[in-house]
Amino acid sequence: MVEPLALKDHTGESRIYVERAVLGFGLLILLTLFLVGRLFYLQIVQHDVYTTLSDKNRIQVQSLPPIRGLIYDRNGELIADNIPSYNLVITQERVDDLDATLTALQQLVDLSDAEVVAFRNRMKRRQRPFESVPVLFKLSPEEIARVSVNRYSMPGVEIEAKLVRHYPRGALMAHAVGSVRRINEGDARRLDAVAYSGTDHIGKIGIERFYEPALLGKVGYQRVETDARGKVMKVIDATLPIPGEDLTLSLDSSLQQAASDALGDRRGAIVAIDPATGGILALVSKPSYDPNLFVTGIDHATYAGLRDSIDVPLFNRALQGQYEPGSTIKPLIGLTGLVTGTVTEEATIEDPGWFRLPNDSRLHRDWNWTKSGLGGHGTVNIRKAIYRSCNVYFYTLAVQLGIDRIHDHLALFGFGRNTALDLPEARSGLLPSRAWKEEVRGVTWYPGDTVNIGIGQGDMLVTPLQLATAVAVIANRGKWVAPRMLMQENELLKAAAKRTPPDIDRVPDHVWDLIIESMEMVVHRGNQGYGENGTAWAYIGRGLEYRMAGKSGTAQVVGIRQGEEYDEDELEERQRKHAWFVAFAPVDNPQIAVAVLLENGGGGSAIASPVARTVLDHYLLDPRHRVASAAVNR
Repeated sequence: MVEPLALKDHTGESRIYVERAVLGFGLLILLTLFLVGRLFYLQIVQHDVYTTLSDKNRIQVQSLPPIRGLIYDRNGELIADNIPSYNLVITQERVDDLDATLTALQQLVDLSDAEVVAFRNRMKRRQRPFESVPVLFKLSPEEIARVSVNRYSMPGVEIEAKLVRHYPRGALMAHAVGSVRRINEGDARRLDAVAYSGTDHIGKIGIERFYEPALLGKVGYQRVETDARGKVMKVIDATLPIPGEDLTLSLDSSLQQAASDALGDRRGAIVAIDPATGGILALVSKPSYDPNLFVTGIDHATYAGLRDSIDVPLFNRALQGQYEPGSTIKPLIGLTGLVTGTVTEEATIEDPGWFRLPNDSRLHRDWNWTKSGLGGHGTVNIRKAIYRSCNVYFYTLAVQLGIDRIHDHLALFGFGRNTALDLPEARSGLLPSRAWKEEVRGVTWYPGDTVNIGIGQGDMLVTPLQLATAVAVIANRGKWVAPRMLMQENELLKAAAKRTPPDIDRVPDHVWDLIIESMEMVVHRGNQGYGENGTAWAYIGRGLEYRMAGKSGTAQVVGIRQGEEYDEDELEERQRKHAWFVAFAPVDNPQIAVAVLLENGGGGSAIASPVARTVLDHYLLDPRHRVASAAVNR
């Protein structure tokens, strides 16, 4: 009998189920062990690695630029300040599409294609990821509002407040203090990237440039925690920046204003120095410009207007203008003659109004020579030669001295080099010599060249700063105090002071007395009789409340042919003579030495001396100034 077929094998099914369950449970155990092991590896073994990676997304290091040092004048007036500026910045890592973002910004603010290119260049120079880079400086309130309203659609775009340089006196101090400007590609290649991290500007001209290491300060850093959009949630820790050093200059703002007003709208320069310290009290060059235009970037049209102006307002005439000194050099030529024994106080010449070298047909004329043949100063000694500015006397003396002695003695007064301690942009002028002419022009030195040097004409060139310095040395009777802008002590200044020339100790006291008294007679009426007063007496000598020693000078711009008389009215304005006047006062206790230049101004006595008197009157007589000056000197 056939047994019925079983429909289920319960035993087999149970065995299969158990086997599968064991296998599944085993796999589960293995997977669990793998996950636990992986978790252990990530959380324990690789803890530091992933903590660092996480922090890079969450924690950022931001540079904290230092506050730039302030600059004050000698009386505590602020002449270089820092003010808030709202800048448009972008953090590239937060931006999805940089090109689209920049295009959108150009619809919101006045952002030119050139500024976009400059931004991209700044992006290349940044030092670390997540560092914001400025796109546009000094946003207007309207631009701030437009960007703020649209920020939700432009991740990575921020409005950042920073301090930027500001010059409260504007054009008045531009050539004296200099200015900061944006860091460009050339600057970035030579600068210490760490020191300038987060800093967009650098001192480019003048005091701002020379004292840049002191004014800059030291950068700081902070670690901040940010959210997914890059917004700072909290500051974790920080190393605060060290502010730049505040500087106090010898400049006197009120005197600077008085000197600028005295020049008016005329082209020229004024430099005033304290003979006791070498401190520069005023340094004016006109026309000038507003340095604030350059701080956050000047537009092309404005810059082109300054650059291409026929009056070159960007040119610092006080430091870089090089002009023939004219008759202002005569006291030093006379001093050289006395020191070398070439002339004496009593020696005289007869001045017919012209001078001629032996075997030479050329006439070197005196300033009062006329076509009718009239002119000359008659019998002339060295005193009269200085206070009447007699050309023939100094033609004669220069030839007797020779160029070698003239060169060596004028060099003692700082001509031919820059003796300023903290004005490296000042030009050296030109103190010609035999060697210079042979090297530069390939020809020998002629006696006629020496004749011209005797009255400050020919190849000799000086800056207003150099003439003011030389006059200060005369006021000091040979004691050298190099010109300086900084009033306080500074390591940079100490290093530069090692270049200060030695005192001029080879000049006897009676020679100083004679030269200074002769310069005094240029201004003050003496016992010379009718028509024999000094060249500047009629213009500034009346009513002076102090004793001034001075010397006028005029420097030709165009040559006058033999037999022709100089007629200023027939010349174009820019072909007329430059007007000089140098002075110091009071004579018995010199407190200020000044050099005044008016380009194409005409006669030094008539045009430049009144400007010099205005400057000296302000410094020596203004009651408010005297009180401030006394406080400083104490």
